[in-house]
Amino acid sequence: MSNEPIIRPTRAEIDLAAIAANVQLAAKLVGAAQVMAVVKADAYGHGAVPVAQAALSAGATWLGVAIPEEGVILREAGFTGPILVLGPCPSDQTDLPAAYGLEQCVSDASQIEPLNAAGRARAKTVAAHLKIDTGMGRVGVPPPEAALIAEKIGHTPSLRLSGIMTHLTEAEAVDTAFTVEQLTRFEVATKAVREASGTRPLRHAANSAGLLYHPAAHLDLVRPGIMLYGCSPRGSQEQRFQLRPALRFRTAVSQVKTVPAGTPLSYGRTYVTTRRTVVATLPVGYADGVWRSLSNIGEVLIQGRRAPILGRVCMDMTLVDVTTLENVQPGDEAVLIGRQGDAEITADEIAAQLGTISYEVLCRIGPRVPRIYHQHGGARELCGGKLP
Repeated sequence: MSNEPIIRPTRAEIDLAAIAANVQLAAKLVGAAQVMAVVKADAYGHGAVPVAQAALSAGATWLGVAIPEEGVILREAGFTGPILVLGPCPSDQTDLPAAYGLEQCVSDASQIEPLNAAGRARAKTVAAHLKIDTGMGRVGVPPPEAALIAEKIGHTPSLRLSGIMTHLTEAEAVDTAFTVEQLTRFEVATKAVREASGTRPLRHAANSAGLLYHPAAHLDLVRPGIMLYGCSPRGSQEQRFQLRPALRFRTAVSQVKTVPAGTPLSYGRTYVTTRRTVVATLPVGYADGVWRSLSNIGEVLIQGRRAPILGRVCMDMTLVDVTTLENVQPGDEAVLIGRQGDAEITADEIAAQLGTISYEVLCRIGPRVPRIYHQHGGARELCGGKLP
């Protein structure tokens, strides 16, 4: 018997060369600024460990995660460079940044002492990035308080002020006025922090949209996320930047049958055939990342052509109409996101259908979908967070 793993036909294929190309584009656009590859949420569903490897090899120098546990996974995978936890650290998890050498966002004065205590207990210094709320309204200290809190961090024995950061709320908007206002507030706060602390911590504000559309936001470090995966923060309307989509979500037909007119299909009989219809069953459903909201409106690619979804998407299966296609058989490939021949369905297209954004479409691809990684003509499967 072969030792090769048996992989279900439903899979997400990740092009690591596309990740690398998108990182290189980011680095080219920002010049001297450093690039932090944001790999939170398992790299937007692409797999944090292999994506981090590809991003660092392509020129990124930092990794960004949302919560300490994500940073621990990267450290245990062998990454030794700077990793920033972008969200606040709960007081009962402050040992993780200290133990694993993670740099930690500080968004409120109350977070200082728990981090200090954790560092003191391990005889380590925790690097802190002070978060300024310039208009996002989510987390962060008010700009007028930034200098005082930075000074407090500087006088805390087991903390070091490594960075000062903010987050842009609508940098993708065509109207740039509010982003300019946020950057002005941040500049004022940054100057006050540097004067009060006597240090020059790294300044960073730019997410993907800030990087692409606001050169003034590049500063010392940029934090691209969605653009690394080949999607634009402006959705399908963006044509300027040659981003390369990294993910292809595909399956294979499991059954084909012909039904007469008047046949109801799937739960709730929301679709009833109006003619003799050839129906293909796909072994993929909303537990895998095919949104139930795509019922009766979504499409997949088979034979390089679009096949409409019929009836409600089920947890594990989806029905599509292949009546106009040529002799579809079990085993034929069906693409849910990505290219097949000259046709393509993008995450941006699906997001527009659903009234959401490509970020959510990508993150919704479930953990039971194997991730297959392609690079230099080869393929590898991610198993348990580690590459075999």
